[in-house]
Order: sequence, then C-alpha cells, then structure tokens
Amino acid sequence: MTAIRFDNHVAIVTGAGGGLGRRYALDLAARGAKVVVNDLGGTRDGTGSSLTAAQAVVEEIRAAGGEAMANGASVTDADAIFAMVADVKAKWGRIDILINNAGILRDKSFAKMTLDDFRQVIDVHLMGSVICTKAVWDLMREQLYGRILMTTSSTGLYGNFGQANYGAAKMGLVGLMKTLALEGAKYNVRVNTIAPLAATRMTEDLMPPELLAKMGPETVAPAAVYLVSGDAPTNVVLNAGGGGFEAAHVTLTPGVHVGADAMTAETVAARIAQICDRTGEIVPETGASQAQVALSGG
Repeated sequence: MTAIRFDNHVAIVTGAGGGLGRRYALDLAARGAKVVVNDLGGTRDGTGSSLTAAQAVVEEIRAAGGEAMANGASVTDADAIFAMVADVKAKWGRIDILINNAGILRDKSFAKMTLDDFRQVIDVHLMGSVICTKAVWDLMREQLYGRILMTTSSTGLYGNFGQANYGAAKMGLVGLMKTLALEGAKYNVRVNTIAPLAATRMTEDLMPPELLAKMGPETVAPAAVYLVSGDAPTNVVLNAGGGGFEAAHVTLTPGVHVGADAMTAETVAARIAQICDRTGEIVPETGASQAQVALSGG
C-alpha cells in the first residue's frame, strides 16, 4: 500500500488549536504538508480570543521538523480570512487543502434557545465554512487542484435533542458539499465531508467517560487525512470515530407515481407506507436526478 504524502502541499486547518483540528494539523505536517494552524482561541461558546493554542500547535509541528504558521482569525470575519489566504499564498505560493473544522456549541432545547444562540452557531459552522471555502476557491480552480473537507455531525445527519442550531448548520454543510463537489469536478477540486465522533472539548460533557476514552481524535484523523489526499473521492460523507468508519447517504425511495386525478392529499395518506418503503432505494447523483425520478415514476 502506497503511503499517503503531502510533500510540497499547503494545508489550512481551522479550529486547529486543540482537539480534532490539532490532530489533523499534526498528521498533515507529519506527512509533509506545510500547515496553517487557524484558531480563534475562544471558549466553547465562541467568546474570547487568543493565539496561544494555535501557536502551541505550530511549535509542536516545528519541533518535529515540519513547517507551520499560526493564524488567529475568526472564520466569521471574511476580511481577516481573505487576508490570511493572501498571506499564505505570498509565503508558500499555493493552497492545496482546506479543512473546515472550526465550531462552537450553544446547546439548549429549541424552546429555550435564543435567536442569537441559533444565529451564532450557524455563522461559525456554516457561514464560517462558506467564507473559508470562498477564500480559497478561485485559487484552487486556477491551479487545477484542491481538496476541501467540511465537518458535519451525527446531529446534522440524524438529529439530537438540544442541538437544533448545531444540527441545522451541520446538515447545511452536507448540502454545500454536494453542490461544490459538482462545481469543482472539472477543476480537480474535490469536496468531502466528515462526521466525527470524538472526545474533544466540544463533547467532553456530552458523553460518559468510558465512551470518551475510546474516541480520541486519533480515531477520526485517518478518515480526514484520506479525504484530503490526492486520491480522495468527491461528494462523500464519512462517519469516523472509535475505530469505526461508515459512509452516510441521502437516499431516495422508489416511491409511487400517480395520475393527475389521484394527486390528492388523500392519495398520499393512503399510500404513505409504500412511499416510505426503502426497498430498492437509490442515491441520486444530483438534484436533477431526483427530479427525473419524480417525473418518470422511477
């Protein structure tokens, strides 16, 4: 098996001052990449800032013989992110990899959640990833090479009590990936998504200690490293953590196709079991593919 290497490649990892981001940055650097360690250095809910955590990871990389630079820009600050990208391009000439990992938590039931709690989580996870991706997109297209990794969650894919804001943001990132994978294909820009299950500052009080002990960031990083490698696929969602790796899909059942006279709410009610029957379900390649199924009756 050929070793995955990133020699002469430049990677930006957001939220890389600790947890998963730190592990990604260290692993990419160990495999030859020059790494930008971006981290606001705030608390788990997104308040405060410090470059200390990012700089500490940079020092780890340098101590191991790698190249890295620290950046403390918030992913929600478009001007600062575009300036970071310009600095990296000036220093190292290219950007090959972007891992959108930065995030915050403001968990509450929807009844108790403020609109600000909702908006801030959307801004960091979803809009932060949009801003960082937009900042590197043209460069990657011009150099005909790019690997971008979004971060979703089981909450986004399957739901979780008390995380309506987080789940909405995380599922939004899957939709973002699916379109960007199509738009980047002819430029050799591949876009994937990881759904990590890991023991980090974000999850330390959400799971029992005995489970967290089996879920270090090192159990997720192999999937992330692969998904930003030269031979990576595109438009893939991988769940990773605790030693397991699974692919997640948005599927479509065969459903039913009815005539014009039967297009009523009552018909839907009468045939809902058949509509939801997952036997023979498919994974459409595009939204247009789904439309063709709907219009043709399969």
